[in-house]
Amino acid sequence: MVCPHHLPRAGRYIWRYPAVARPAALLPLAADNPDASETIRETHESVTNAASFIEENWAGWLYLGLRILLILVIAFALRSVVRKSLTKLITRMNRGADAVEGTALSGLLVNAERRRQRSEAIGSVLRSVASFLILGTAALMVLGALDINLGPLLASAGVAGVAIGFGARNLVTDFLSGVFMILEDQYGVGDKIDAGVASGEVVEVGLRVTKLRGDNGEIWYVRNGEIKRIGNLSQGWATASVAVQVKPTESLSRIREVIKSIADTMAKESPWDERLWGPVEVLGLDEVLLASMSVSVSAKTMPGQQFAVERELRWRIKDAFDAAGIGIVGGLPAPEEDAAPADPAAAVAPPSALANPTSPQSLATAEIPQPAAGGSASGPRITK
Repeated sequence: MVCPHHLPRAGRYIWRYPAVARPAALLPLAADNPDASETIRETHESVTNAASFIEENWAGWLYLGLRILLILVIAFALRSVVRKSLTKLITRMNRGADAVEGTALSGLLVNAERRRQRSEAIGSVLRSVASFLILGTAALMVLGALDINLGPLLASAGVAGVAIGFGARNLVTDFLSGVFMILEDQYGVGDKIDAGVASGEVVEVGLRVTKLRGDNGEIWYVRNGEIKRIGNLSQGWATASVAVQVKPTESLSRIREVIKSIADTMAKESPWDERLWGPVEVLGLDEVLLASMSVSVSAKTMPGQQFAVERELRWRIKDAFDAAGIGIVGGLPAPEEDAAPADPAAAVAPPSALANPTSPQSLATAEIPQPAAGGSASGPRITK
């Protein structure tokens, strides 16, 4: 076989092209196989139609994709900014509470733990609400961009929401009541409250349940929806009230002077100087009876310390009255000091005539003797 490089240029050109055209000569003609030609034609038409469809709609698809992407990016960016802003706000509130803790203002303000839990609960609610609104709005915008009819979807969601609301109405009531209790700062951790169904010191405040510790150490879990009225015994200030019953013959001016001296001494001693937020005042007479009169004493105290102040006041008043010779009257009337002693013979009964068996009264009460058995009676007999 002659190498094509040794052939002339014309021969070299003639030799190459039959080699290229040789495989086409070996293939069967399209006319010889009608099924293959039909398949090739359909494939060609499908590819052409797909290419035409993509060429006609790629701009709309690109616009729709970029629009959805922009909606999602803006929604997540806005959600992140709002959550960070709320977190900074809660941190600033907690920092302000920590700054006053341990100072003279700490008694006037709520404690740091109460403010921390309240701020964390408010922040959690606000973050959840913000996320729900932002992401829900973004989802609706994405569905609207996809030309999905939102009418049936919103109607179904409304019906489902109503059904869930009726089925879980107690849960919804507890949650909403807890939100408003926290927002309005009705009570907090460390407060002593009377919730109607239970009373005690608040241990934890949640969106659904409030935890109380009773006077005997028990823990009460009270649903926020069950609390109809709340008596907060720890907010602002409290009042210590003491009623002292003395004899009506005692001097009121002397009683006032003794109580004033007690109050001045107590206000200068620790820890009563911090627990008393006002002077101890003698309000006057509450009632005047024949055997006693009641003097009312009152003082403004730190929240939750009124009972300790009342006990200390009673202790000091009793000691001071005993030292001053002022008698305190109890619940029963006091005996009269000038009354004559009772006659011991007054309890002895006078002598009775029946005690003498020979007296006419004793003989009149004696029994009539009965006749002997089998004998005849000496008295008259009644016959027919």
